[in-house]
Amino acid sequence: MTPKKPQQWLQVVGHAGSFHIGDYGTLLKRFCEGEQQCYLRLMEDSLRPFVPAYYGVVQHGEHDYNMMDNLLINFNSPAIMDCKMGSRTYLEEELLMARERPQPRHDMYEKMVAVDPEAPTVQERAQQAVLKTRYMQWRETLSSTTTLGFRIEGFRKSNAECHTNFKRTKSREQVVEAFFDFVESNTSILWGYLTRLKQLRQVLEESKFFRTHEVVGSSLLFVHDDTGKTGVWMIDFGKTMTLPRHFTLDHRTPWAEGNREDGYLWGLDNLINVLANMLPLT
Repeated sequence: MTPKKPQQWLQVVGHAGSFHIGDYGTLLKRFCEGEQQCYLRLMEDSLRPFVPAYYGVVQHGEHDYNMMDNLLINFNSPAIMDCKMGSRTYLEEELLMARERPQPRHDMYEKMVAVDPEAPTVQERAQQAVLKTRYMQWRETLSSTTTLGFRIEGFRKSNAECHTNFKRTKSREQVVEAFFDFVESNTSILWGYLTRLKQLRQVLEESKFFRTHEVVGSSLLFVHDDTGKTGVWMIDFGKTMTLPRHFTLDHRTPWAEGNREDGYLWGLDNLINVLANMLPLT
């Protein structure tokens, strides 16, 4: 994520090195074929105004990149927040693969014990490693992913103050506190976000793309600046999967293995409700 000046660089969460600044207000993201296919379909869908415009694949150095709009280019010293949407951030295929070819991860064990030294099982402690899916499922029990269907990954204020310690942000009250901090109690910015989220929900409920895809690990990018300008966009479609033919989701039904429900709309309903309750009754 980049601010308005092209020589500057801004990334709050995500894998370092995955992004580069492109020309003419574009952003280059490390190529992922699944994400490319999603963007090609989204450019023909009613959701197009709610995602970055997509311009195809370009080469930068030794790697291919998906080229898309830099969503921050029209903001002045923007504040940004990344909210991971849905009731889970792992694919059903990942669960199956972990069972068939288990690969314990030492790095994820270290992350787990850094948060909660008592979390690993006796076997995990002996191996000093955990499976990726076990780590991801455990991590989600700590956050609002399981209680609200979304979680705050991190935010950066316009003064460059960064906040990324939201692994244990689980309750509605904690989420409200984080949002008030992010917008610095500016209710007009909250109104802007709430209006945009309601528009997004209406379009999602009518979108063919959304109805026919399992949307996992995708985020909402919140952006505002000191002029009061706001924006919200859907980003990150690397784990978004096309459903089998004649298979559709309502995105609100609780997930059970095999139904492929992702909880995206359940999370969006809760997010809208949280912001609405933060605003005065007028």
